[in-house]
Amino acid sequence: MREVDEELAEIKREIIESRGLVIKTNNLTNALSADLKSIAKRQQSYETRMSWNSATAYVVFVLVVFTALKFAWDARLDSVTGETAKQASEIERLRKENRDLEKREEGNARAEAKAQAFYDLIKQNKRVDLVDGFESIKNEPITKAELALFAAAVDRAKNDLARESFQLGQDKTRLQRWQEAATAFEDSMRFKEDSSLAPQVRLGLADAYRHLARPREAVPLLTQVLEGSPDKDQEVEALYLMARCQDDLSSWSDAKNAWRQLLRRFPESHYAGEARLDLAQLTQNH
Repeated sequence: MREVDEELAEIKREIIESRGLVIKTNNLTNALSADLKSIAKRQQSYETRMSWNSATAYVVFVLVVFTALKFAWDARLDSVTGETAKQASEIERLRKENRDLEKREEGNARAEAKAQAFYDLIKQNKRVDLVDGFESIKNEPITKAELALFAAAVDRAKNDLARESFQLGQDKTRLQRWQEAATAFEDSMRFKEDSSLAPQVRLGLADAYRHLARPREAVPLLTQVLEGSPDKDQEVEALYLMARCQDDLSSWSDAKNAWRQLLRRFPESHYAGEARLDLAQLTQNH
């Protein structure tokens, strides 16, 4: 009986120890479960942060890559645009040079044709056409030698035409056809205003104007003759015509001065008697 009690006591003790062990194990299991849950939460939080960090890093990486590509593209685009503009400018320059060259070639061809036509006028001795056409030919791109040749030919033509017109004016003057004489002298002046015959032409034109009742136009011509160091005969003629024109214009004082100058400088001229008579009349009447 005693052995049975001892066995029961031993079993009871073992049961109590087993119960305590189960409780401890349960407590440890609960603690481990709590730890596992905490670790799982931390892991999940870590993984979430890692995911966000990865996503953020990816986005940043993508933005950096796109930004770099954008800069590279812009740089390449600027380079291509600059190169295109440079090539376009070069093409335009070449086109302009080509147009200028074509214009020069056309101008040279036109000038050559005009020069040939002008040279034909020289050979044909068409002096009026030479004089009229020289202003246009001298502005063409011809050589200096051609220009000198043409200028010399035109100068000879002007001298010849001026001389012929002067002679025609003298012929018309002898016939007292004053309007035709004036036209001829005017043509002579137009052809060669500074020719060696210019003083005689001005005297003839002034005389024609006086007979055409145009003394006011004659006075400037006579003044030019007197101021141009004329020879004796031209000066006598100019003073005589000046006195007559001033008399026609009722410029009595100027007329008297012209007569006095003629008598003082050329007392033996064939106009002296007429000058003394007219001067006396002007002095008496005015």
